Amino acid sequence: MSNSIFNKKFVFFGGKGGVGKTTMATATAIKAADLGYRTLLVSTDPAHSISDSLNQQIGGDNHYLVEGVKNLWAVELSTSDTMRTYSEMMSQQDPTGTLTEFLGGDDPSSLSAPGTDETVAFIQLLEFIQNPEYDIVVFDTAPTGHTLKLLQLPELTQGWLYRLIKMRKRLGGLMSGFKTLFGGSTIPNEDEAFKKLEELKDQVEIARIHLEDKKETEFIPVTIPTVMAIWETERLIRALYEVAFPVSQIFINQVQPENPNCEYCSARFESQKGNLERIHELYSEYDLIEIPMFVHEIRGVLKLRELSELLYAKEQ
Repeated sequence: MSNSIFNKKFVFFGGKGGVGKTTMATATAIKAADLGYRTLLVSTDPAHSISDSLNQQIGGDNHYLVEGVKNLWAVELSTSDTMRTYSEMMSQQDPTGTLTEFLGGDDPSSLSAPGTDETVAFIQLLEFIQNPEYDIVVFDTAPTGHTLKLLQLPELTQGWLYRLIKMRKRLGGLMSGFKTLFGGSTIPNEDEAFKKLEELKDQVEIARIHLEDKKETEFIPVTIPTVMAIWETERLIRALYEVAFPVSQIFINQVQPENPNCEYCSARFESQKGNLERIHELYSEYDLIEIPMFVHEIRGVLKLRELSELLYAKEQ
């Protein structure tokens, strides 16, 4: 198992909506847990479907122990609470309104250049990257467009935080003058808020180191043999390359097995043949894993475990 993804600390699944990435992520998390690893399954997709895949309610920001699987916990991230914390932190950085005036009347929260929701999601993700409680953390990411923003966040967020901290330092003396002007009143938690920004900048840099380390991290694109999915996968692969995110394998889901006794199956098999050849041509340097179309829906722990046995038979 020297090259196994179960030797990684962080495993991400992503791809076009509807290709089955949640199913693959959930089945992988179940397999990791069955192998004895303390495993956390995390959904960063705003349209959470881990609960649907497991056929049991997860929800909230708490770590839920998955029923029927020893060693597996799951969480569906919600940005609402963290958004409130973020807004409070930003307000504390502009107690006199000087920063707002400096920005030309814009609210300081507009400094979240990567997009506030994605920024908050990444801040939450930092917790899991630096959490030693679990052996493996499996991430079910949002569809490709959102994932690309998330992957750009270490660099973008670090730049944003640097500018904010630099601006805060430059305005520090001016803010002190305002405090004197208004009778020497103190600004509660100002230093604490500034300290949090400094700590967050350090955490982002730590995250970058972990996410770019191929010994620790693996991103598995999930695709299906259709033209649209191939285009989307190409876009994702290029973006992963640009942010130095480790990729060594691609899951090709919903592959139609050959069945000459079924007219529909034969037609579907023929329509996929050219697309599969194109995928193998484009990504010959990757380990390509083909997952056949199933006659039944893969939902619930038992069915997901069946899939995991198929995906990772070599891990036995």
